[in-house]
Amino acid sequence: MTSTTSNITSTGTFQLGDRTVNRMGYGAMQLAGPGVFGPPKDRAAALAVLRAAVDAGVNHLDTSDFYGPHITNQLIREALHPYRDDLVIVTKVGAKRGANGSWDSAFTPAELERAVHDNLRNLGLDVLDVVNLRVMFDVHGPAEGSIEAQVAALAKLKQKGLVRHVGLSNVTRTQIAEGRAITDIACVQNQYNLVHRGDDALIDELAAAGTAYVPFFPLGGFSPLQSSTLDDVAKQLGATSMQTALVWLLHRSPNILLIPGTSSVKHLEQNLASASLRLPADALAVLDGLDKHAESY
Repeated sequence: MTSTTSNITSTGTFQLGDRTVNRMGYGAMQLAGPGVFGPPKDRAAALAVLRAAVDAGVNHLDTSDFYGPHITNQLIREALHPYRDDLVIVTKVGAKRGANGSWDSAFTPAELERAVHDNLRNLGLDVLDVVNLRVMFDVHGPAEGSIEAQVAALAKLKQKGLVRHVGLSNVTRTQIAEGRAITDIACVQNQYNLVHRGDDALIDELAAAGTAYVPFFPLGGFSPLQSSTLDDVAKQLGATSMQTALVWLLHRSPNILLIPGTSSVKHLEQNLASASLRLPADALAVLDGLDKHAESY
């Protein structure tokens, strides 16, 4: 499938807080420099990707002020401000970047409040649509630990009118329950893709509750998905392997919202075109049967 046109509304919409968004969104992480650190190699190209995404109907952008740091938010503001009324910008707090590009925790209530204000300033907003608390007990994946103080800090900023909705990222079921006891949780953002399916049961539970699930690294992240089975199915569909991995996620559950990222307009168009793909039952069964232990990165 090489067409650069797509109908991203063909896969429907879902609620994100009190807003309705197209299920195919865009993640801005790759707009920063290598390792999500420093400025982009081509600033004009980065601005063009953002504008192309919104022009194509994307109304859900995912970002964070610790991407760069500050870089992606500043690019979003330059490219898109003043924002369209239907555009929902979701950001994350809970981490910071070290001088050498390390991913460090910034998890105290005071640090979270500063991060919210940094996001507001760099995005040029008076209120943030959704703020995801990125839990940092283990940078590589969910790990148990109380998030009561952190969620309470964001709930207080919500009461002040600086944040509309709170989400959670890199979390366990226990932490989701803890967060819900403090404030409504608009979305959960964990790692999930064709070969990383640890959240299968959680996705279904969230769908039943009407809560959005936003998989990060839907295409594998820094190590793109590699699977001969995926390649074979993609060839049968006349699509790329990455398009096929995205459409599988769209088929997986109606509460899944996608935020694939890229710094290329061409790749953006390919990603968005996946929304127009349909998976035949036999192809879906083959992909459903992929064992993450047998085929991975």
